[in-house]
Amino acid sequence: MTNDHHSPDAHAGAMKLYGPRFHQDPAGLYREMRQRHGPVVPILLEGDIPAWLVIGYRELRHVVSNARLFGRDSRRWNAWDRIPPDWPLLAFVSYQPSMLFTEGADHQRRAGAISDALAAVDQFELRSQCERTADRLIDAFTGSGKADLMAHYAHPMPLLVVATIFGLSDADAPHLVEDVSASLNGGEGAMEAFQRVQATMQRLLVAKGERPGPDMCSRLLAHPAKLTEDELIQDLIVTMTAGQDTTANWIGNTLRLMLTDERFAVTLSGGRRSAGQALNEVLWEDPPGQSTIGRWAVQDTHLGGQRIRAGDALVLGLAAANADPQVRPDSYGGSAGNHAHMAFGHGEHGCPHPAPEIAEIIAHTAVEVLLDRLPDVMLSVPADALVWRTSLQMRGLSSLPVEFTPGYVVGGVR
Repeated sequence: MTNDHHSPDAHAGAMKLYGPRFHQDPAGLYREMRQRHGPVVPILLEGDIPAWLVIGYRELRHVVSNARLFGRDSRRWNAWDRIPPDWPLLAFVSYQPSMLFTEGADHQRRAGAISDALAAVDQFELRSQCERTADRLIDAFTGSGKADLMAHYAHPMPLLVVATIFGLSDADAPHLVEDVSASLNGGEGAMEAFQRVQATMQRLLVAKGERPGPDMCSRLLAHPAKLTEDELIQDLIVTMTAGQDTTANWIGNTLRLMLTDERFAVTLSGGRRSAGQALNEVLWEDPPGQSTIGRWAVQDTHLGGQRIRAGDALVLGLAAANADPQVRPDSYGGSAGNHAHMAFGHGEHGCPHPAPEIAEIIAHTAVEVLLDRLPDVMLSVPADALVWRTSLQMRGLSSLPVEFTPGYVVGGVR
C-alpha cells in the first residue's frame, strides 16, 4: 500500500491528540481544531502517528453508518510499518478475534447474541442488585468520613453488578474486579491480569454448561447463534471491559459535576430529577468515552473536505461531535432531555442494545444511593485540583477525594 498520505502535505498543520492540553482541556482543543480544519482534522497520535479525527456530528454519523467505506478490521491500517511494539495505544488497535473487530454477517451474529442475552436481564431485579452493591461499597468506607469515590466506589460498582449478570459467584467477583482493573490500567502485570480474566471466563462457561442458570452466560451458551467457546470468552470480556470503564467514568464524571456545579448544589441531598439531569448533561459535555480509534478506510474517499486514503485510521471524536455547533448552536441549556448524543456510539458497532439502558440503571442508582447515604458529601480538594486521566479514549478522573460526616453501616440492606 502507498504511504503517500504520510507526506507533510497530507497532514499539514496536524494537531496532537496527546499531551497536557488534550488531557486537561479537550473541549478547548476541539474548538480550535474545528476552526482550523473543519469537521475532519489531521491529527498525530502518540509517537506522531498520523490519523484523522472526525469531530463533525454529521460526518461521524456517516462514518459509523457506512461499514463498506469505513471498516472495523484494523489489519487494513496502512501505518502498521510505523508502529513500534511498545506503542502505548497498541491494545486499542491490535486485531483480536472479538466482536469488536469483526464485520458484516459475522459481527451481526455475535453482537446479536450479546444483545439477546442482555435483553433478558430483569431490570427491576437489576436495580435492586445495584442498590445492594452500592450500599455494600459505601458500608466499607462510611465510618471513616472520607473516601476516593473513583477507587472505592465508581470503579468497582459496575464490575460487581456485571459479574452478577454474567452469573459469577460472590466469591469470584472481587478477584475479577481486581484483574479487569489491572488489565485496563496497563503497565506491569496487565497481560497476566488479562490472562486471569480469560481463565475466569473459561471456568464460568464450563460451570454454566454443566449447570445452567438465569444468567447471561447460560443464555449465550444456549443461543441459536452457536458461538464457539473462544468467541464467547472474547465477547464476554469485551462486553465486561467496555461497560466497566465507560460506566465507572460516567458515575465519576456525574458525581464531579454535582459536587462542583452550584446548579446541582441546591438539590444535592435528594433530588432524583437532578441526578438524571446530571447524568444526561455528562453524556453531552463530558462523556466517559470521549473518542475511540475506531475505523479504517476501506478505499480512497472524501470526508468533510479531506481526502482519505485506503487504510487511513479514523478516530471517532464522540465528545467533539456532541459539541458541533451545526447541531448544537446553543450551550447545554438546549439539550435537557435530548438523548441524540454520540456517547454510546452509533451504527452496527455502537454499544449493543440494551447495554446503554443497563449502564444507565447502574450509574443512576450509584449516584442516587451515594447522595442519599452521604447527604453532606463534599470535595476534599479544590475543584481545579482534580486530575483527569491521561487517556485518549476515556474521559475520567484519576481520583475523586471527598469527605462527609461518618455514617452508619446498613449491612447491604436498605
